[in-house]
Amino acid sequence: MTSAPKDGPALTGQVVAITGGARGIGKATAEAFLGAGAAVAIGDIDVELVAKTAAELGADPDAKIIGLPLNVTDRASFAAFLDALEKELGPLDVLVNNAGIMPTGLFADEDEAMTDRIVDINLRAVITGSRLATKRFLARAKAAGADQRNGHLINIASLAGTQGFPGLATYCATKHAVIGFTSALHLELKEHGIRVSAVLPGIVRTELSAGANMPSWIEPMTTVDPEDVAQAIVRTVVQDKPLVTVPRRLSAIIKSAQFLPYRAQLFVARKTGATTAYAQPDPEIREKYHRRVRDL
Repeated sequence: MTSAPKDGPALTGQVVAITGGARGIGKATAEAFLGAGAAVAIGDIDVELVAKTAAELGADPDAKIIGLPLNVTDRASFAAFLDALEKELGPLDVLVNNAGIMPTGLFADEDEAMTDRIVDINLRAVITGSRLATKRFLARAKAAGADQRNGHLINIASLAGTQGFPGLATYCATKHAVIGFTSALHLELKEHGIRVSAVLPGIVRTELSAGANMPSWIEPMTTVDPEDVAQAIVRTVVQDKPLVTVPRRLSAIIKSAQFLPYRAQLFVARKTGATTAYAQPDPEIREKYHRRVRDL
C-alpha cells in the first residue's frame, strides 16, 4: 500500500468516494487516499472486480475501504452508492468523479450508440455525481458555515480537454466540457466553503490509454503512471488547487504551442505524434479495450 506522507496522514477522518475505482487511476487513487489516512469507498460497474480491489487494498488492518456497485449513468445507482457509503463510513467529504471511457477512431466511423455512451459516462455522469454531492455539501455548509471546509469535488478531465486530437473527437468534446463545467462550479460554490477542482492527466499507463502511436522520444514528456495521477489528486485535496495537470510540464508545452502560427502548430503536432497517437493507434491493443467497454 502507498505509504502516508512523510509528516503523517493528512486526511485522517475524511471520507472519500471514487467512481471507476476498480482499476487504473481509480484504484491507484484509492490506495493513495488510504495512505493519507482517509476512509475510502470505490464504486464500479464491474461488481466482482470492485469487491476484489477493495479486499486487496483493505488487506492492511489500518485501511478502511469498501467496494460498492455503481453505474454512473444511472442517477438512482449513483445516489444509492453515496447513501451506502455514508451509512457505513460517515458523511462524504470528497467525491472523485473518475469513471470514464476513451474509445478511439475517426468520428465519421463512430457508431451513434458509442457517441452517446462516451457522453453519458464522461460528462453526464460527472454532472450527476456533482449534483448529488453538492446537495450534501450545501446542507453541511448551511449548518457549519462557509468558513469551514464543507466538501470537495474533483472531476478527472484530461489534457485532451485543452485541444483537439484526431481519433478522439467525442472524448475531447466531453473533456472540454468537464473543464468548463468544473471551472464554473468552482466559482459558484467557493463562497460556501465547497472546493471544486479539475485534474488533467496526459497519457496514463493504463488500458484506457494503451496503444498510442507516438515517437519514443516524446513518451517521457507526455506519459505518466496512474500512481502519479493519484498522488496529484490527493495533493489537490490537501492544497486546494482548482486545476492541476499531470505531468505539469505537458501543460506548459501545450500552452506554448497554442501561441504559434497555425502552420507551426501543425508541424509540432506531427513531430510529437499528436496527429497519429489515436488516429492511427495499435489496432490490436485498442480493439481489446473497445471490446471491454462495449460489454460493460
